Amino acid sequence: MTVAASGPAGPDKFFNPAGPQRDHGWARIREDRVQFSDLRVRRAAEFIDTAGIADELQAMIAKATGRRRLCTVKGLLVGMALCSRRNASGAVFLNQVTDILHWAVPEPWRREFGLDDRPDNSRGFEAAYSVVRRLFHAIVTALDPSPLPKNRRLTTAEAKAYFEAADPELLQQHRKALTRISNCILEASIASIQQHLAEHWDGSVGLDATPIATFARGVARRKPYTSTDPDAGYYTRQGDHRDPDLTPPQPGRNGRRRRTKDKLLWGYDAALAVARNPHHDPEPMPNGCGDPTAIPALTVGFILDKPGHRPGRNGIDVLRDIIDRGHPAGDLAADAAYNNSDPDNWQIPLRELGYRPTYDYRIDQLGKIASVQGAIQVEGTFYCPSMPISLINATKDLRARDPDDPKAIDQQTWRTRIDARARYALAPKGKPGTDGKQRYMCPATAGRCQCPLKPTSLGTDPRLPLVDPVPSPVGPPKICEQTAITVNRADGAKHWQPRAYGSHEWQKIYGRLRNAVEGMNGYAKTDAHEGIEHAGNRRVRGIAAQTLLLAFQLAHANERKINAWLATLPGPDGQPHRRARHKKPKPPGTWTPTGHIDPPAA
Repeated sequence: MTVAASGPAGPDKFFNPAGPQRDHGWARIREDRVQFSDLRVRRAAEFIDTAGIADELQAMIAKATGRRRLCTVKGLLVGMALCSRRNASGAVFLNQVTDILHWAVPEPWRREFGLDDRPDNSRGFEAAYSVVRRLFHAIVTALDPSPLPKNRRLTTAEAKAYFEAADPELLQQHRKALTRISNCILEASIASIQQHLAEHWDGSVGLDATPIATFARGVARRKPYTSTDPDAGYYTRQGDHRDPDLTPPQPGRNGRRRRTKDKLLWGYDAALAVARNPHHDPEPMPNGCGDPTAIPALTVGFILDKPGHRPGRNGIDVLRDIIDRGHPAGDLAADAAYNNSDPDNWQIPLRELGYRPTYDYRIDQLGKIASVQGAIQVEGTFYCPSMPISLINATKDLRARDPDDPKAIDQQTWRTRIDARARYALAPKGKPGTDGKQRYMCPATAGRCQCPLKPTSLGTDPRLPLVDPVPSPVGPPKICEQTAITVNRADGAKHWQPRAYGSHEWQKIYGRLRNAVEGMNGYAKTDAHEGIEHAGNRRVRGIAAQTLLLAFQLAHANERKINAWLATLPGPDGQPHRRARHKKPKPPGTWTPTGHIDPPAA
């Protein structure tokens, strides 16, 4: 009988176990195994020391009794870092980590990591692999925010029993520890330019959730059992990305639930916070060099959850962890999934952390959306209650679905009306208080317009628009009776943003931060490198394991991006190793919700 040989050579060579043994290349393969120099291992160890997580994890899994572990936590983490750096995908595979630690690092390091000598054969590998696998799963168990076991299907009753028996406070502690430790790995990846970040980054980030697949098959909600990765969920491209089976039915014909064909993958939403300074314009440098003061966009925080679940809370957890690591809070750009959250879960905590939000809006969030003491809130900014209706509904009229609608306007008209809104905007008076309260002046009092209700504003400047107050049987609102009003943090919090929607400054902040996070999503999803969207590079199930493995991949993407940026800086001869790519930005004031305004033909 002829049997396929298993091992590094693959199943393409065959041998007869009853016949004479031939050289199948095993000795040659072992001699060619990549050996890690002392320098490479030391750099990986320094990376783990910079992350500062080895001692904490060692304490988490410490055993009061029993045999000693045959590998230290630091040894495992160093092996994972070496594996990630060796692979173009930044992926960590435990079988490769086993091979690296036991047979590819210098002997002094094996002794430091507490590893025993083992024969380089199938028995030795299986014993070594069990050491690495048990230690990894001990760490994952200590960090797992889910009570459900992985790698087997549970009935609905069994899953419910696990949740009922779990301690919610303990699971919350695990979640915080998992977020902190995984982001410490990211922090270590940017340590090489930490001084540069301190000088040239103001704390601004773009925040967005991107889907990643897990190494398991999805299971529909109606099934009586769970997936082998029960912490994951279906991602859909529509709406808030949740599995339609978890949302109220959307009736189609005959009142039946519409079938959804957009279940793209079974996995998680990875909420990434990507750093960029949107206020800095890169300067062209001689010889095609890059601007050393323009830092690359880097991932500084992330968290995993089921697709579409708790975007606001997850975003706050990421941002709070960034602050806890000593970074400043700056501007923030996020999509509609975040500003559609409950203000107590996202908008108010965001401002308490010190971030300044910048949002776009859904079509049902345009125009007047709130009112505070007579002042109206239009697309996030407080305005005079008598601002012309054409300015209030400018974005609605631009995005009118029927082009034959007499109210529909073109892009240039929208641009003109958005600029005209500035004369009716309430003017902030001083800085917000520690309790979040902010004083706002009436625009007529601030000298932005003229109003009969504020006689001192009349005749000051004929170029200022004249407000026509809306008559009311109960008299003018408070903002018209007083020179200023006090607005609490919770007033209009859901859609508030400090910059007028569509203004030149808003365009710069929103456009650059959104481009940064979307660009990093694409950078880390490149198939030739990390390919984080695919499950094959993270072959351990469960949210804790997926988070740790993804952390090494994102750290790999950061280091790859930093190295590419360093290659554009001038060398000893003044020439860069690689020419910097300078993309010409769109002219300010050309953005509209339906695309940029085309420049006039020459």
